[in-house]
Order: sequence, then C-alpha cells, then structure tokens
Amino acid sequence: MSSAHVLQALCLLMVFSTVRAQHGYTYETGEEWVNTWRQGFNFQCPHGEVLVAIRSYFSEKEGSDRLWNFECQRTPYDWGEPNECWWDDINRAGLEWSSVCTNNGLVAGVQSKYFEAVLDREWQFYCCRYARRCPYSCWKTSDVPEYYKEEGEMVIPSYGYFIRGAQTTFSGVLRDRQWKYILCRMTDFDCQFENF
Repeated sequence: MSSAHVLQALCLLMVFSTVRAQHGYTYETGEEWVNTWRQGFNFQCPHGEVLVAIRSYFSEKEGSDRLWNFECQRTPYDWGEPNECWWDDINRAGLEWSSVCTNNGLVAGVQSKYFEAVLDREWQFYCCRYARRCPYSCWKTSDVPEYYKEEGEMVIPSYGYFIRGAQTTFSGVLRDRQWKYILCRMTDFDCQFENF
C-alpha cells in the first residue's frame, strides 16, 4: 500500500471518528449524552427547531457533574424560518441564575463549561426569534430534578408550549443545581412588542 493510500485512509478515519463524536457519548446508563463528565459542550437544535425536552444524570464521584441530553422539535410551519438567533446572557458557576431569551426568543440550544474549582457549570442559552411572535400564558415548571442529586427530566407538557428560559439555584453544600424552566405559548399573529 502506498503512502498516499495510508494518508487517505487516515484522513477518512479521522472524518468518521469526528462525525461519531458529534452524535453523543454513551455512558453506563445505556443512553446517549451530549457531554462527558467535567467537559464543556455546545448543543444547538437544527435550524428551525427549538428545545422540547431536557434530561440529566448526576454523579457525585464524577465531580458532582451531570450528563445532559436534549431533544428538539420543529416550530409550527406557519412561523417560517427564525428571523435571527444569538447566544444570550451567561451565568457564572456557583451562582443562582435566571435567564429568559431576550427579544421574545425561544431556547434553541445550550452551551456549558465545567469549573473544577467550584464543581459547577457555567450556562448560556442559544435563542431564536420567529417573526414578531409574542409570548403569553407563561409559567415555571416545578424543580427539575425534584431533589438535588437525582436524575432530572423535563418534557414540554403539550404542543404549543415553548421554552423561553430558566431559573436555577445552586446548592454549595450538595454541589448540584435545580432548574425551573419557563414555558410559554406564542401568539399566532405578529405583535408589536420588542420584549414581552
């Protein structure tokens, strides 16, 4: 085999291993996760989709960290494509945080970085805005997870609700977070408000 063939085979192997790594990581739970322990991640829904489900698995022995899994769903067809998308404000590890996508945006992604010194993560939402839709009938979920150090799962209760943001508390003693997700309906018509 010539050196050109070996080089070509190595390049193909690198491409396939990179594509595999982007799909997620499997842990002893048998599920696929977007991150490994104590590693940062950047998850974005495909264009035109938003987050509809969030799942996490806690391990104290792995730095009091969580594995994360997200699911997306297409927004209503009559909304068209998002007008714009952006990374919204960021929290600092070890602190409480409350964030709602500005400019009437919906959560379409999440990025996070782990900080060993605090045994916590920094968080940021990726938000997308559709036409001039405005939120209404907003409410917060109960704590996810219900108790610190448990598995957490939040699934949109019915089609027509969307994640606008979250409020999270951090326990410095237990080194874990609980989340309350902010869910809203969006108007079926264009509205004139910049931020609602």
